[in-house]
Amino acid sequence: MSDKSMLDRTTALLEKTTDRRHFLRNSALTALVAGVGTACNSAADARPPVVAQAGAATSGAMGAHDAVKAVSAADAMDAMHEKGIKAFPAKTAGKGNQVLAPRIEKGIKIFELTASKIQWETEPGHMVEAWAYNEQVPGPQIRVREGDRVRLVLHNNLPESTAIHCHGLELPNDQDGVPFITQQPVKPGESYTYEFTVPNAGSHMYHSHHNSAKQVGLGLLGALIVEPKVKAAYDRPDVDQVLILNDGAHGYTFNGKSFPATEPIVAKLGQKLRIRFMNEGMMIHPMHLHGMHMTVVTKDGWPVPAPWRCDTLNIAPGERWDVIVNCNNPGTWAFHCHILPHAESEHGMFGMVTALVVQA
Repeated sequence: MSDKSMLDRTTALLEKTTDRRHFLRNSALTALVAGVGTACNSAADARPPVVAQAGAATSGAMGAHDAVKAVSAADAMDAMHEKGIKAFPAKTAGKGNQVLAPRIEKGIKIFELTASKIQWETEPGHMVEAWAYNEQVPGPQIRVREGDRVRLVLHNNLPESTAIHCHGLELPNDQDGVPFITQQPVKPGESYTYEFTVPNAGSHMYHSHHNSAKQVGLGLLGALIVEPKVKAAYDRPDVDQVLILNDGAHGYTFNGKSFPATEPIVAKLGQKLRIRFMNEGMMIHPMHLHGMHMTVVTKDGWPVPAPWRCDTLNIAPGERWDVIVNCNNPGTWAFHCHILPHAESEHGMFGMVTALVVQA
């Protein structure tokens, strides 16, 4: 095709529309084609596909074949996303964070924890090795009252030494649970007893403090809730939920499970929900609730000077944050870590995703 023919065809395209957007696009294409024409020395050098490409860019339309392929790919991705949502909450073997009733002797509340290796199902069909207290991840939830006398007995059935640190409790030094600083490590086959009077109320944790990056990541962790002697308004919620975050060997989990096997939080319209966030992982997790805001009431077990509202709360490793949600908006609301690769991929939602269900 001659240079003149190429320019004539481009001019004709320009005259088909007065739309400013098309005009601007086509003006650039005219300059491109003119430049190509100047560089061509013969009709043999001219390439008709250039004009075809110009026409495609002008319309911005996808070719029929490409459109079919795009829809097919979108359908496949959408099906994966829908499958995960429809599976929620998926059933798996084992449930962690179960309240452990103490044995009481002479007024002392006694809790026995056995650390051992188990197989744990984090999501349907996905079994992992876990190191667990009393064969559950997270370990049993321990609930006591400020001023209680407590005896915590650890039995070590693991292949390596371990210990227990009560994270957040301001205990006597010899009860702090850090090998070679406050005690000797508890070797395989041995038992060790901690005993103390509970000093401070709040949402606390217990976990291994020996080879802890491995042991806590594998599941040696649990919630330790201390009820205050004098209760504030937020200490009387209708629903009290512990949410332990972890990102160790089992991936991104809430209470030992990954979506779609995470457990939804359920409340009735008008109820007050208390959520106790606990980060036992090694990463920051900004927790985002859809549909309603959270009112932050305590940090690491201590009341905040002035409660404040948010819909996304950053939970750093080791931190505990307590929030109140006034459940005034009915429906099923997504609730997830907002570091998006912790919650969703092209295959759908996974990991740190659950839902708040407000029943009308």
